[in-house]
Amino acid sequence: MYEVAIIWDWLGFAVRWLHVITAMAWIGASFYFIALDLGLRKVPNMPEGAYGEEWQVHGGGFYHIQKYLVAPANMPDHLIWHKWQSYITWVSGAALLMIVYWAGAELYLIDAQKMALSQMQGIAISAASLTIGWLIYDALCKSKLGESPTLLMVLLFILLVVMAYGYNQIFTGRAALLHLGAFTATIMTANVFFIIMPNQRIVVKDLQEGRIPDSKYGKIAKLRSTHNNYLTLPVIFLMLSNHYPLAFATEYNWLIATLVFLTGVTIRHYFNTMHATGKGPHWTWLATTVLFILIMWLSTAPLMQDTYEEAEARPLTKLEQIFASAEGFEEVAQIVPGRCAMCHAREPGYEGIHRAPKGILLETPSDIAKNAKLIYIQSGVSVAMPPANVSYMEDSERAAIRKWYRAASKNLPFAVAMD
Repeated sequence: MYEVAIIWDWLGFAVRWLHVITAMAWIGASFYFIALDLGLRKVPNMPEGAYGEEWQVHGGGFYHIQKYLVAPANMPDHLIWHKWQSYITWVSGAALLMIVYWAGAELYLIDAQKMALSQMQGIAISAASLTIGWLIYDALCKSKLGESPTLLMVLLFILLVVMAYGYNQIFTGRAALLHLGAFTATIMTANVFFIIMPNQRIVVKDLQEGRIPDSKYGKIAKLRSTHNNYLTLPVIFLMLSNHYPLAFATEYNWLIATLVFLTGVTIRHYFNTMHATGKGPHWTWLATTVLFILIMWLSTAPLMQDTYEEAEARPLTKLEQIFASAEGFEEVAQIVPGRCAMCHAREPGYEGIHRAPKGILLETPSDIAKNAKLIYIQSGVSVAMPPANVSYMEDSERAAIRKWYRAASKNLPFAVAMD
């Protein structure tokens, strides 16, 4: 069964690769079209129905772009739809959520000290929260609040704050921020799938059938597109947050996430204004700096982790019991703390390391049993850890780690081996 861990890790890597590539394409297209919209200029002798035009230079050539708020008089033969970047980003992100947080629920998703959940309960809450969040947001947009964009943005921000706090009361800190990112990305992709694209299809069909398209569809799509634009930067932060315990493993991680959303607004407001007027409001730089300083200050709050004594006393899960009782565990329980705990400790002793990297603790036997797969991949199969082998882990010690994990894997069901 130990081969399953290798296959599963590479599968997660491949899906993450796809997710990053498509996210780059989606976000790049989003930023480009917002900048294009804001840079349009009205000039004499534009075609009927044209709102504005723009000239651009790139790759050794010139581009002449014209925008129609509703539609041109005649439908062009070749029309490019920008949608697949969004869809594949969400699908690959959902797959990554399942691979890492659903299959590995005991390690990454569920925090028994916050809420005692079974794996299926944790997965159900995870999936339901994404759906319910979209339904609430969509209802707000379709209400009369849709006519008050600023008030609607404030209510969206409040919804995100509530979700950040709620996730942190249920899941691990790492999962809480990741789910907040998934929650926000679900809103963004659902905007494209359920609102922006259907409205554009209505306009195209009206044009093809000789009817004058209603401009309201463009206005609705524009509102949702603007929301997506302001949510993009916070989503990127939340995607990356699982690499930084200072963001996810502190007592106030939900407040950090809240301030990140405000930071995203100030940054996008600067660039959006600059694209529209040629000059950005400089107060946004001060506001962004103050917000980031607050984020750094909040990150110094106590980490959400058990003490050494609590870890020693914590009862092992069924999965951890398999690894703790496997042949070779006693030897590995001596190797790992000696070679890894100078960084992966509740109080790291390595100079310059103030928080355990990624929040992974490797001091106690229960810590080691809990992180068995990570130890096997990082220090047994590969030589990624310790970095540059600064603690001089011997080849024989790496072999002992491999032997222990493979012995334990013989007792793991296939589904559990993927955790």
